[in-house]
Amino acid sequence: MFTGIVIGVGRIAAVTPLADGVRIAVDVGSLDFSDVRIGDSVAHSGVCLTVVGRRMVAGNPCLEYDVSGETLSCTTGLNEVGSRVNLEKALKVGDPLGGHWVTGHVDAVGEVVAVTPVGESTRVQFRAPPQVAPFVARKGSIAIDGVSLTMNEVEDRADGSCLFTVNLIPHTVAMTNFDRLTAGTRVNLEVDPIARYGERLLAYARHFAQTPESLPETDVLGGDGP
Repeated sequence: MFTGIVIGVGRIAAVTPLADGVRIAVDVGSLDFSDVRIGDSVAHSGVCLTVVGRRMVAGNPCLEYDVSGETLSCTTGLNEVGSRVNLEKALKVGDPLGGHWVTGHVDAVGEVVAVTPVGESTRVQFRAPPQVAPFVARKGSIAIDGVSLTMNEVEDRADGSCLFTVNLIPHTVAMTNFDRLTAGTRVNLEVDPIARYGERLLAYARHFAQTPESLPETDVLGGDGP
């Protein structure tokens, strides 16, 4: 579990093909990852990965991760040497919840539509694909490449997708890889988990409303049945 508060940027230093997917070595630079052990989880641009090893690459300390073909098929930015990735350690009990609940399970890949300077900040418009659009809401939370952000405007499109905008303050840009954002840049999107579970509850209720004879003896909203 994460909160979308990135602690810094790492770099993919090596990519080794596997039978299914790749093993990547991520150069953490001067970031302190001494407390991260084999088996721990670290978010990489919004993707939760498990540490499987440590090694030096070109004299730099790196953490290693196995990334499956399934993960590569639904994310972006994890299998190219030189790619810069946003890093966040897994949340510990007692840590401050500075962003919002982020699971590290990417829902879809989005795309930057426009980048516009606004005073000292930057306004960025993204396109979210149809499978994510229903969960995008004005003043709601979304994780973009693992960064917790608030959506300011939402515009639905005829093809089922939507456009939404966020505002990036200079600190956010400085702490992340967002300085690379230009029109066409692909990013990992994760919707607010609360919205995801809400949609599942509604879909479940709609299904059994049409076939009440198969409704389990349990309240759809969680109460015990008779």
